[in-house]
Amino acid sequence: MSVPSQEKLKLDVHVVGWKSIVVDVEKVAQLFKMFIGKPLGISKPEPDTVYKVPLVLSMYEALYLCEKGVAEPILGTERIDCKTLEKHFMNLMPKFKRKYLVFKDLRQRGYIVRSGMKFGADFTVYELGPGLEHAPYVVTVASAKDYLKAVDIVGLGRLSHSVRKRSVLAVVDEEKSSVNYIVFKWVKI
Repeated sequence: MSVPSQEKLKLDVHVVGWKSIVVDVEKVAQLFKMFIGKPLGISKPEPDTVYKVPLVLSMYEALYLCEKGVAEPILGTERIDCKTLEKHFMNLMPKFKRKYLVFKDLRQRGYIVRSGMKFGADFTVYELGPGLEHAPYVVTVASAKDYLKAVDIVGLGRLSHSVRKRSVLAVVDEEKSSVNYIVFKWVKI
């Protein structure tokens, strides 16, 4: 699912800690239709509803829009570039870069990516979008340099089985900016 071109949509994105806010409610509808961000104060927004409230972006969405040339980030009172925005988020979350690489890769493949925190994972991933389906995947991000134990793999399986989703391990090589995916299919024997 792509984002609008730079000519069609240019946004001021106010960065506030881990989140960012788009206050131009006229432009919010365009983003929300592409499953980017969530309307402020709406816990379960309907995908076909137009909300006239600011839009809250995750740190991944804010950087993604910045790199696409759509968002102009503002930190405090200062306009910043994408590299400065990335450094800001990396200071808040040491593993931000590897998680962002997964977010970006999945978005570019046409998936809708949301937080997976309530499922004990890094992301939940949709093919159609929240409100249109239950997320078929939960994604856990690991570095290619990490050592996984058998108990870690079993934990991924138990997690996905308990929430009825497919468990995906995204293995990131930050030096090469590459992501490989391992999808687990659990069988009864």
